[in-house]
Amino acid sequence: MAKLGSSAFFVLLSMVFLEIVSGQQVINPFLPPQQGGGSGVAVSRKEMVPAMFIFGDSLIDNGNNNNLASFAKANYYPYGIDFNGGPTGRFSNGYTMVDEIAQLLGLPLIPAYSEASGEQLLHGVNYASAAAGILDITGRNFVGRIPFDEQINNFQTTLDQITDNLGANDVASALSKCIFFVGMGSNDYLNNYLMPNYPTRNQFNGPQYADLLVQKYTQQLTKLYNLGARKVVLAGLGIMGCIPSILAQSPTGSCSEEVNQLVQPFNANVKTMINNLNTNLPGARFTYIDVARMFQDILTNHRAYGFSVINRGCCGIGRNRGQVTCLPMQTPCPNRDQYVFWDAFHPTEAVNILMGRKAFNGDSTLVYPLNIEQLANLEN
Repeated sequence: MAKLGSSAFFVLLSMVFLEIVSGQQVINPFLPPQQGGGSGVAVSRKEMVPAMFIFGDSLIDNGNNNNLASFAKANYYPYGIDFNGGPTGRFSNGYTMVDEIAQLLGLPLIPAYSEASGEQLLHGVNYASAAAGILDITGRNFVGRIPFDEQINNFQTTLDQITDNLGANDVASALSKCIFFVGMGSNDYLNNYLMPNYPTRNQFNGPQYADLLVQKYTQQLTKLYNLGARKVVLAGLGIMGCIPSILAQSPTGSCSEEVNQLVQPFNANVKTMINNLNTNLPGARFTYIDVARMFQDILTNHRAYGFSVINRGCCGIGRNRGQVTCLPMQTPCPNRDQYVFWDAFHPTEAVNILMGRKAFNGDSTLVYPLNIEQLANLEN
């Protein structure tokens, strides 16, 4: 990461944080009327929160793997084909879910930790890394990746640098108003438990593995809380048995109920964990995005949402365009807004924007106990 540098930057940062602490609403001076993909909504320049800090995997990575010795990269065309500026490392044709959420919060697009410096850091940092998991060993087939433990350490590095210049009390007060978005767990199944070269499946049954993951997850999120996180949004796992990569392994091309059932205990455990964290950690406001319910709704009612293709990727090779993911310079489908899936594993920008909006202002059947808008508006 570029070093947090000049005194001018810290003067700016201090002004922003101190305005927030004193209760004034900050106007973001760096946000043009609209950034990123053309289909993102225009937003007000008024920021609902000081910043958003993002932790996760390829669903929300925006470039942290670009310079790693990793096979998990998306910094090449046609990734980013619909993103203003082209390929950035996002595993999408355009926006990710957190891009849309940032815009709805009145923030600019949040920079990747690997590239962020100076004024860009005023609105938060994205630490997410493709192939990363809750468990450090997850994703080793891809070689380079930044597991959740290391992402938290990177946040602590950012925090230490800010705190040295502003003081712990001011930083803690400002952080308590920030949104922390965490989306982990997918790779702990796809690139660990379900991989034949991992011993995990022989060591644990489904419920045991979910218990192991959420026990570790609880420790990690408690550490994030101890570093100052209070408003924390956790994304559950989606219907992973219906992604093109899994569909391509089925003789009939149908969803794998075995995979869908496998991840259900994890989601159930995360909901229980959230209730426990909110009860046991003073001032904690953890909230849960029911991604599985959202995605099931999109698949079931896809025509109502404007989608016509739900069982194959827009870009990829083989059955369901899911056996080999999107290759450099491959020509993707022209009607991308009609596809639910962009490649073998990831949704299109259209789905990401839809899910970002549902997470932002959906009802309690989708986001529990508060949606992101309510969380942002909540007084500490």
